[in-house]
Amino acid sequence: MLFRARSTCRDLDPYKFLRSLQGGLAAQAFGFDQCFERPRREHFVLDFFNDPNVCNTDDLYPYSYLDEIINVHQKIPLIKCLLTIGTNMKNIEATVVPCTQVSMSFFDRLYTEGVVRETGHIVKCYDEYYDDIPISDELRKVLLLEDSDHFDLFSQSEREEFLFRLFEHLCLGGTLCQFEDVLDPYLETTKVLYKDLVSVQKHPETKEISVTSTVFKVAAYGADGSCFPGHDRLSFAYISVDPRRRHVHVLSHCAGAASPAR
Repeated sequence: MLFRARSTCRDLDPYKFLRSLQGGLAAQAFGFDQCFERPRREHFVLDFFNDPNVCNTDDLYPYSYLDEIINVHQKIPLIKCLLTIGTNMKNIEATVVPCTQVSMSFFDRLYTEGVVRETGHIVKCYDEYYDDIPISDELRKVLLLEDSDHFDLFSQSEREEFLFRLFEHLCLGGTLCQFEDVLDPYLETTKVLYKDLVSVQKHPETKEISVTSTVFKVAAYGADGSCFPGHDRLSFAYISVDPRRRHVHVLSHCAGAASPAR
């Protein structure tokens, strides 16, 4: 199977929370030339990561809009975290992620239950930690603490949705822990990424919009036990496949990649 790099560009404001992802967040779009078979997803993902066009990290870079978001002036290889594994990966995991949401109204409940004020400001709380992740507001309590007053705002099935996962990853950020005081930057960035990563179609009769992409959470393992994108809560990697257009979108974050050890 041949994968070909494609390009996409978006313009967003340089929100400070995205700077905490600087250096570890990468994205890229590809085209492919064969039929996609969902039951053989592990083979598809393995072929993808082993494809010469994907492994050629000298030529692969994040979406150009990411440069605008996080004010990066040097290009960052898409899958540089894979270099710790090498080209011969021993095992691939590809887990299907539910992806059915087509509206940002999914998050409206945050405004009505004391998590976000009418002004858009996120309600603060006393500082605490969860798995070394700082929690200083009610939003992060909703995302992380099962015993919080508002954790049940989203059911377990809703939390599995790709839209929620994107939102959660952006809210938790990277190792630098730079957070926004208002909700809009998180929602706006989630919406832009979701629209770039996921394809939809409109039913000709009912006019209802539905998602046509299949999304996978992926992990790659090397013979020495190394793992891409990493084992911690802040690292993630997703592949979104549009079988109709034969497009593949990749979004990954390797926590700590912004500040490599010296």
